[in-house]
Amino acid sequence: MEKLTKNTEAILLERFGKDCIISLATAVDNIPYVRNVDAFYENGAFYVLTHGLSGKMKQIERNPTVAICGEWFTAQGKGVDLGSFVKADNARIAGKMRDLFSAWIDNGHNNFEDTNTCILCIRLSTGVLFSNGMRYEIDFT
Repeated sequence: MEKLTKNTEAILLERFGKDCIISLATAVDNIPYVRNVDAFYENGAFYVLTHGLSGKMKQIERNPTVAICGEWFTAQGKGVDLGSFVKADNARIAGKMRDLFSAWIDNGHNNFEDTNTCILCIRLSTGVLFSNGMRYEIDFT
């Protein structure tokens, strides 16, 4: 396993540094749950706009260990609730979400006045990336 390199970071940014769909898996009491989420990748983490009272967030609160899967990439990490989308500390990520998710973020599905509209950060720890016939085992820590 190798630390994240400039090459693997470039591949991850090309594939996931934009509005993309990934699968997010959680587990509680040895029961796995998986769903697709809209996300983007940056600096060893994926960011998801969600609701703090959703099933996935309740599961992450009980067990923050998660796994993700997307275009020839799978990884494990920890889910972290960054809090309200409008929280001052989230301004940079929220601004990036507004830009990257502009096609749908203001379609009426999200209520930014609701403090439970939050940002989920999936901090990656390890992953496997396939690109151009190569397999990269990545240590994000």
